[in-house]
Amino acid sequence: MKPWLHIVGIGEDGLAGLTPATRAVVEAAEIIVGGSRHHALADGIGAERISWPSPFDALVDVLQGHRGRRVVVLASGDPLWFSVGARIGRRIDPAEITYHPQVGAFQLAAARMGWSMADLETLTVHGRPVEQMIAFIQPDVRLLILTTGAQTPIQIAAFLTARGFGKSPMSVLANMAGTDEARFDGLAESWSHEVPAFNTLAVECVAAPNAALLPRVPGLADDLFQSDGTMTKQEVRAATLAKLMPMRGALLWDIGTGCGSVAVEWMRGARYARAIGIEPRADRRALAAANALALGVPKLELVDGMVPDILANLEAPDAVFIGGGLSPETFDVAWAALRPLGRLVANAVTLESEALLATLHREYGGQLVKLSVARAEPLGTRTGWKTLRPVTQWSLIKR
Repeated sequence: MKPWLHIVGIGEDGLAGLTPATRAVVEAAEIIVGGSRHHALADGIGAERISWPSPFDALVDVLQGHRGRRVVVLASGDPLWFSVGARIGRRIDPAEITYHPQVGAFQLAAARMGWSMADLETLTVHGRPVEQMIAFIQPDVRLLILTTGAQTPIQIAAFLTARGFGKSPMSVLANMAGTDEARFDGLAESWSHEVPAFNTLAVECVAAPNAALLPRVPGLADDLFQSDGTMTKQEVRAATLAKLMPMRGALLWDIGTGCGSVAVEWMRGARYARAIGIEPRADRRALAAANALALGVPKLELVDGMVPDILANLEAPDAVFIGGGLSPETFDVAWAALRPLGRLVANAVTLESEALLATLHREYGGQLVKLSVARAEPLGTRTGWKTLRPVTQWSLIKR
């Protein structure tokens, strides 16, 4: 099929910045779709103009309504990098689309900062929760962030300062490659610039001696989570996540999520990892939501319901953790829903649950282990071992 839809990246230099071939495509268009800013950058072309629809999800339907005509969608920079091109390509056959990438904000910002693209993290908070950048705050990390508005750098500066990274240099780069290009520099702890609404933020994370260390590998300290005391403890959580194996874009069912510690660490463990926490108690769902926000995974989904009934209407998972609500029926439903190569981990602390895991292990195989942890604590004027409640853990992969 011959492509009828062209998705063109355009920069602040407008038509002048396009290659001759791409400019010819835009000039020959019958219909041009884009935001008001994009239309202004491609002024002087006599095509029919269509603005972004509301709601934005209707865009693909609008485009398909003009199938067979010469349609151009204008996007900022590279249409496939945190931009509209990827969304369109998921619903329209890529064979019908020609992409015309332009140098984007990340490349321009890296060039302005003198940073190697291979040695930094790129993310967007444009139209997304700003809190998700918290998961990327680590010593000596360089971040390039597409922002969502003029106030976003102030919010990010506050996140950095609160976590002991107030000395981190920040630079806002706006209207790059345009006649109104501007740059604003400062430190997170004293950031006060008024900046344009659409910008790219460069952050070089500098940790103070007392900075909070929040690695992406599992096993965050227990005191980083708000909890009522019922949670998967640090050492057991690390072993649990190792068996669950967080992967990019994968979905976890966290059954009996409690304060959400496993779900939160799953989402932090791989980019775009998703989790659904199933928890019947409203107070614990509130704790889980607060922990997800504070630790940089605000998209944690929390559902109210009892297992196994609530599981029937959920999206099929790539991994399942049963930390509460273990029963033969819950296992059967979760195992049936689990995708091929999916991982299931169940932890038990009672004799009755341990007996069930032993039965399931005999029938399905996998690994059955007992985890025992002791922590050194003050004992009078000396130090002694305090043994935590042992946990029986069963894990297996669906083949």
